[in-house]
Amino acid sequence: MKFELSTDKTPAGDQPQAIEALVNGIKSGQQSQTLLGVTGSGKTFTAANVIQQIQKPTLVIAHNKTLAAQLAQEYRDFFPNNAVHYFVSYYDYYQPEAYMSTSDTYIEKEAQINEEIDRLRHASTQALLTREDVIIVASVSCIYGLGSPKQYKSKLMEISVGFEATRGEMLRMLIDMQFERTNADLTPATFRAIGNTIEVMPTNERVIYKLDFTGAVISRITKIDEVTREIISEPEVFFLFPAKHFVTPEAERKLAIADIQVELKKQLAKFKKDGKVIEYERLRRRTLHDLALMREVGYCNGIENYSRHFDRRASGEAPYTLLSYFPRKEDGTPDFLTVIDESHVTIPQLNGMYAGDRSRKDNLVEYGFRLPSAVDNRPLRFEEFKKNVGQQIYTTATPGKFEFAALEESNQEPIEQIIRPTGLVDPEIDIRPIVEKGDYPGQIKDFITESEKVIKGGARVLVTTLTKRMAEDLAEFLDHKNIKTKYIHSDVKTIERIEILTDFRKGVFDCLVGVNLLREGLDLPEVGLVAILDADKEGFLRSETALVQTIGRAARNVYGRVVLYADNMTNSLEKAVGETNRRRVIQLEYNKKHKITPRSIKKEIKSIADQMHSEHDETVETLLKVDMELFKKNPKKVMKEKKRQMESAVGILDFETAAILRDEIKYLEDSVDEKSK
Repeated sequence: MKFELSTDKTPAGDQPQAIEALVNGIKSGQQSQTLLGVTGSGKTFTAANVIQQIQKPTLVIAHNKTLAAQLAQEYRDFFPNNAVHYFVSYYDYYQPEAYMSTSDTYIEKEAQINEEIDRLRHASTQALLTREDVIIVASVSCIYGLGSPKQYKSKLMEISVGFEATRGEMLRMLIDMQFERTNADLTPATFRAIGNTIEVMPTNERVIYKLDFTGAVISRITKIDEVTREIISEPEVFFLFPAKHFVTPEAERKLAIADIQVELKKQLAKFKKDGKVIEYERLRRRTLHDLALMREVGYCNGIENYSRHFDRRASGEAPYTLLSYFPRKEDGTPDFLTVIDESHVTIPQLNGMYAGDRSRKDNLVEYGFRLPSAVDNRPLRFEEFKKNVGQQIYTTATPGKFEFAALEESNQEPIEQIIRPTGLVDPEIDIRPIVEKGDYPGQIKDFITESEKVIKGGARVLVTTLTKRMAEDLAEFLDHKNIKTKYIHSDVKTIERIEILTDFRKGVFDCLVGVNLLREGLDLPEVGLVAILDADKEGFLRSETALVQTIGRAARNVYGRVVLYADNMTNSLEKAVGETNRRRVIQLEYNKKHKITPRSIKKEIKSIADQMHSEHDETVETLLKVDMELFKKNPKKVMKEKKRQMESAVGILDFETAAILRDEIKYLEDSVDEKSK
């Protein structure tokens, strides 16, 4: 299938020229391009149009799971008929193995795997190996080790009506593919044998395939709903991938074990020579124990630390990752598109993963907890990442050093998307002194005067400080000056933070004081003034990126403006003000030419906290009224159906519905526990 963009929207403002420039750049062979798009300019929609025109599998990388989930849903809306998948770390909780030599403390690896996310990961890799119309939205997890795609695909089994195998032979095949046998309800990567049939649930979808045997031949295949047991279809053929991404044939497993033994002997000799008796004994016992488990059951805890040997890689060679599953040209170069969202945040993450992992592993090796080959179970180095991704598009409102260096290297200019569909322009900026001088009262008193004017006009005020203590003290001081104020910073809990923002929009109070949390992600169209105190104090909170992002908080209101309090024009200030003014000129000229009258964004004020506290509970209560009678008659069936619905909601990234179902399930489980007491 081809990518088919399904939407009523049409490119507007700067989007048409941005799409054309990006497509032309890709077709001419440019390895990297930067889409410099202001907040609210529709960068994701632009990228979707590029994907449709280029018609290549695409990897979209986001800097956290939540953003990745939002992007995955957006792309699914744009491409409902194509394969859009979500690939993030499958750990709900992860404590890596570590050793702190200063206190002689060994911390064992601890992890809780989310089975649903693991299923989504399998769905991603299987789509890449079987389709061409694939978009994978991933976190930086995409640069961490994954099994060999060649070995993974080599275990792919095409099961069809007429497939020659006895029931016993099929059971052995499934075990060889690392499926687990069960007598209970099926979950992904499990199977059960009933009479002359085998039922198996694949890793990528929650359905059951029932195989009927007549002698040594599969005579019928039935696809069944896992809960209702209704027949979905009777396919002639289906494909079954292995249960795990790490798959090693028996012959290669024996070679890997032999290599591990050789490495162990060499490292033990080194410890003996250096007089490291404790490290010698620790490594010998641990590795011999792991080798015994590998021979007997083919697996041991921490087996990923031996992955280099199982993959047959040389020392230092890059591991297989999600990138290895994307298509390549005949010469081995990547043949897919990569979109790096919010690249000013995502690129530094990708760049920093290797060093942190290596530092921890070196310590484990030095003190005899792991063999030296454990360091090759790692994320990609940044230079390896660049070699293993296709042509790249960096999307950001505030490009960093990396994006500018890439542009300079390729002698390009960024592709700008400055015109907003709403016609709104970047705010006016006024720079005023910090200290009192002559008739000027200083930044705090001047800010109070400006705030009173804005509040009198019915708008709200945002002000940023450098520390949490300053935010709290300023909020208290402003309250004493009869300006209704609250503060927000990282110590304020999530629910309370939402309540504060909702009350701010409603006008319960007029001024909100913050630190770093006011830089990105706040959509507050009621804000008429943004003030940045001590704007000339160079550092993370007053960097060019932070200043541009904070200034952008005033870009939702047609009357929005910004006051920067500074006694000196720092390099960051000059760049941030210059960039904002440059965009503003372009936007004003565009509006004049096209006779566009900018209007403030009108956004309904919803109490998110109220929804979380009341609407959520009301929905749960409504469901319980409907389901309780059925639950009393057949509790097991109702619980199974509710869990299926919850997992389905998670599968399509509808976390609100999943949370409602989760709480209903908990209530039903508690009611069963109460009766059993």
